[in-house]
Amino acid sequence: MDSRHKSHGSGAFALADFRSIGADCVFEAGVLVFHPQNIVLGRNVYVGHQSILKGYHRNEMRIGDETWIGQQCFFHSAGGLTIGAHVGIGPAVKILTSQHDEAGRDTPVLFSPIVTAKVVIEDDADIGIGAVILPGVTVGRGAVVGAGAVVTRDVPAYAVVAGVPAKFVRQR
Repeated sequence: MDSRHKSHGSGAFALADFRSIGADCVFEAGVLVFHPQNIVLGRNVYVGHQSILKGYHRNEMRIGDETWIGQQCFFHSAGGLTIGAHVGIGPAVKILTSQHDEAGRDTPVLFSPIVTAKVVIEDDADIGIGAVILPGVTVGRGAVVGAGAVVTRDVPAYAVVAGVPAKFVRQR
């Protein structure tokens, strides 16, 4: 790579690079971590094969004790990301905390301003395989997000949501 090109790094990491990391965390093969200095992991966190924890130069990614993250997940914490304890996150889940703002037709979307908003997933929640959580969403304690759901709004505690966009199905 010549001096005209920049990179966010290789995603390679050492445990000492994290802001804080609890005991007994597991990182499977192929996990990439960016800006680990802004990532806090509780104890006994499992991160599945080929997942990407995309920390950011500001704000924080915080993942609670005994949370399980399936393979090929993508978490981006530009707006801040908090995942509670005892959370199950299925394979291929995407959690986004930034998006392009509307700047009008004369500005390509790619060059529109980026806005950020924190995502919070509270304790004991479960996020189904392939779900997408969009910026600014809170998933309440014990809530269940169905497989493939696209979550655009807050999910109440102990609610079950599913679909695109995710809609309330029932309380559990």
